[in-house]
Amino acid sequence: MAGFAKTGGDMSGVNLQGLVKAYGAVQVVHGIDLDVQEKEFVVLVGPSGCGKSTTLRMIAGLEEISDGDLTIDGRHVNRVAPKDRDVAMVFQNYALYPHLNVAENIAFGLRIRKTPKDDIAQQVQEVGGILGLTDYLERRPADLSGGQRQRVAMGRAIVRRPKVFLFDEPLSNLDAKLRTQMRAEIKRLHKRLGVTSIYVTHDQVEAMTLADRIVVMHDGRIEQIGTPMELFLNPANTFVAGFLGAPPMNMITAQIVAGDQGPVAEFGGQRIVLQPLPSLQNAVGKTVTVGIRPEFAKAVDDSQPDRVSIEVDLIETLGSEALVHATLQGAPFVIRTDTVGQMEALGRIGGFTVDAHLVKVFDGETGLALPGQVLNQ
Repeated sequence: MAGFAKTGGDMSGVNLQGLVKAYGAVQVVHGIDLDVQEKEFVVLVGPSGCGKSTTLRMIAGLEEISDGDLTIDGRHVNRVAPKDRDVAMVFQNYALYPHLNVAENIAFGLRIRKTPKDDIAQQVQEVGGILGLTDYLERRPADLSGGQRQRVAMGRAIVRRPKVFLFDEPLSNLDAKLRTQMRAEIKRLHKRLGVTSIYVTHDQVEAMTLADRIVVMHDGRIEQIGTPMELFLNPANTFVAGFLGAPPMNMITAQIVAGDQGPVAEFGGQRIVLQPLPSLQNAVGKTVTVGIRPEFAKAVDDSQPDRVSIEVDLIETLGSEALVHATLQGAPFVIRTDTVGQMEALGRIGGFTVDAHLVKVFDGETGLALPGQVLNQ
């Protein structure tokens, strides 16, 4: 299977400069800039209607670019036909030919390009081995599971040896267990082939587990670009903070006041100590949004003197951990905590504490993170 090893010189990057998509007077992608490096796995993530699939389709050539520039491997491709861009796309609905068997579906693109039959047979066997489809090459799509069909769709893309793989929500039609399995397969596949890949999903768990870098989109704009942990620990604004993470970051509306040891977030007669950073000290008197990840809040009982009091509504036990669902200032507040050796203590939770360096503070008006707050990975 040496034909599908990493080949370095065959790889390429993708560059978007001021990319715009408009349907008449309605603009849905607003001049985005993105540089995808060679061999990188980049995930575009965001809610429905944010422009991520439209952006992917512009890269593929399935949507016309209204303005801006798109280059693949240094080549300007705005007016290049999809078949000449040297990209391969994997769709949500598999897009397999029901009357062809697995081998014929995988080979379809090679036949269109008039690849010699012997070469087709060899490459189909190689791809079948890579994807665990060797025993299914004679079956038709109707005789396959959803996960196997998606592997066939990926095989059809792989066999072309494109410069760029494009994935448009490929796991959305699978059940939860299959999605987890296919995520691992896609990650292993990328590690093996090393081809530049751009992957679209609305599932932030997929984004966190698959990506080298995540691009968070909202309303046709890029909100933040970074590694999964950069975005998880240091979200640029409240949208990114609330979108990434399961459960998402807790948000508390508060006012910054001057405490004995530095700035403090005050709300409803309760306080959270903040880091003594210039941006926070300069925000004394301002309304802010305090963000606390469920993983960073430490559940405590009523005897803890410096706790923030909460009203516990429900405790979900998930095996080795539990989610404590509570109310704070009339808004939901969730704590993720261990269960091993803690089951009795879960029934006595009356509040939480949090280390100052694990608290993120956002401007109350703009939603932007106040500068200088950097949580280390």
